[in-house]
Amino acid sequence: MIKPSERLKSVQTRILKACIAADRQPGSVSLLAVSKRQPGEAIISLNSMGLVSFGENLLQEARQKQLELVNLQLQWHFIGHIQSNKTREIAEHFQWVQSVDREKILKRLSAQRPDSLDPLNICLQVNIDREPQKGGASPEDILQLAEVAQGLGNICLRGLMAIPRHTTVVAEQRLSFGKVRALFEQLQRVGHDVDTLSMGMSADLEAAISEGSTMVRIGTDLFGTRES
Repeated sequence: MIKPSERLKSVQTRILKACIAADRQPGSVSLLAVSKRQPGEAIISLNSMGLVSFGENLLQEARQKQLELVNLQLQWHFIGHIQSNKTREIAEHFQWVQSVDREKILKRLSAQRPDSLDPLNICLQVNIDREPQKGGASPEDILQLAEVAQGLGNICLRGLMAIPRHTTVVAEQRLSFGKVRALFEQLQRVGHDVDTLSMGMSADLEAAISEGSTMVRIGTDLFGTRES
């Protein structure tokens, strides 16, 4: 059985090598541990090795872990589909939300974010390959959503998140990631102060980093196979 420390070292080595290959600074890519369906003990273990950022897809499961691990200094990212009736809990208990794809959700998160907390960090999710089964705004709607976000209080627009179509062909991976990067750069050109490009997972982090990712979301390669 592979030890958690070995899994973490392997992922960190892959990120480092990808940065070097892309002529990027080694510290320019952060690691988000996707802890969906993983027990609290696994999060504690990775946290003891220095990881502080964890991503969750399901609100009820995430809240249970947050209560269990309340004494740890963790940064929680919500990365799953957002239902309108769940925005208040998300706004109150997460530091980041990476899966915003509708104006209604943006406005609810802003209105429901407690004033006592720092602004909620937001990534707009873009469905870059226009897959009907996936969430995310269409590429042509991103600029308008960014404008809405910019005018709201209690949230801070940080950038884009994407889950491109699955392929094992590196050139095709890079093509999709490159489209996300181009949209990100377009946001910067029109004046949005965005700094986060969240793309790349266990199977394609090298391609994502080569196309400018600043945050990779890793689950399987950090935790092993998820529980059913």
